[in-house]
Amino acid sequence: MFKSQKHIFWQAFIVTISIFVIGLFFGMVLESWRVNKVDDFYQNSEINLLDVKLQGDIYSQSYFDCEDAINENIKFADRIFEESKILDRYESSNQLTEKDLFFQHKKYDLLRVSLLLNSLEIKEKCNSSYSNVVYFYNYRNPSLKEQAKQNTFSKILVELKKIKGDSIILIPIAANNNITSVDLLLSRYNVSKENLPVILIDDKRKIYELENIDQILRYF
Repeated sequence: MFKSQKHIFWQAFIVTISIFVIGLFFGMVLESWRVNKVDDFYQNSEINLLDVKLQGDIYSQSYFDCEDAINENIKFADRIFEESKILDRYESSNQLTEKDLFFQHKKYDLLRVSLLLNSLEIKEKCNSSYSNVVYFYNYRNPSLKEQAKQNTFSKILVELKKIKGDSIILIPIAANNNITSVDLLLSRYNVSKENLPVILIDDKRKIYELENIDQILRYF
């Protein structure tokens, strides 16, 4: 009987060790996959930063086709928006450290500032009919009240984009990531960080309170 119990003990021990080793192996594989995905994400954002800078250089010249410029600007804005949703998923699943997230958000804020400047220039030179919708929000340490308000704003703006499609360029920008170009924009539009979030439509109208889609649709 003693030998039988000893045999069972060793079987259980071997099974436990096997499960542990298998779990460790798959954990390492998963972590390696995540690291590769994050590395791809970093490289892609670097390319986008260079791409949008070159676009701005081209738009600052007088020779470009307005129709092509408008279409490419809209596609670029949509791509940045989709990539920002990937960043949000990484953040919610803890696939990036707090430091990684901070620097990635900074990169995308710079992308969005460049996108806005390009959009303003195209709109002026081509007399384009699309509207620039800029959403300044509090990214770092928002209060519970601010989080709730920003969640409402975000959902309504996503719905607005679905309804209006290419007739608007939606540009969300974190207003408190210590970026000088963003601070200059806030100063230009007379937006205070203490009053975030705020939605700016075509450099003219500011929206500080928003509860449903109808309240913003009337401006288009």
